[in-house]
Amino acid sequence: MNSDNDLQIAGDILEVPHLLQPPREHPVTVAEFVGLARSIAADRSQWAHLVRYDATTRWYHRLRTGPGYEVWLLSWVPGQGSGLHDHGRSSGVLTVLEGTLTERTERATRALAAGAQRVFAPGYVHEVVNDALEPAVSLHVYHPGLTAMPMHTAPHCEARPVTA
Repeated sequence: MNSDNDLQIAGDILEVPHLLQPPREHPVTVAEFVGLARSIAADRSQWAHLVRYDATTRWYHRLRTGPGYEVWLLSWVPGQGSGLHDHGRSSGVLTVLEGTLTERTERATRALAAGAQRVFAPGYVHEVVNDALEPAVSLHVYHPGLTAMPMHTAPHCEARPVTA
């Protein structure tokens, strides 16, 4: 039989601190890395003053490191792109902070506006490009820290757009 108030049956979890997981100082799960990226994105004071734009090459800055992970801040002026690549043995979270970036894979092309996130596993091959007319800024979390970014020589990804 269900009660109108399940809290009466189970009790308030906050009243039994021994049942709560202690907060982790550093993320270790995919969800925690996504959460880290979201929290940094939401706090412009952590990154906005660091952003620089370089017309000749993508600008990047290592924002933070932790046990087994790195957080990078990148800027993209119109026309700049990453080239087709993977991230070696690293998994990652890509978060667009400002502007719009285009992600191309062999399966799809996605426009990623500010706030969009992509999560990827080792071996995920993609290309990220600023196809817009305005600069863009993105945040990248890699676990383990990025040690390789193999470039792929396959033809340019000519994928069909993803429809919602």
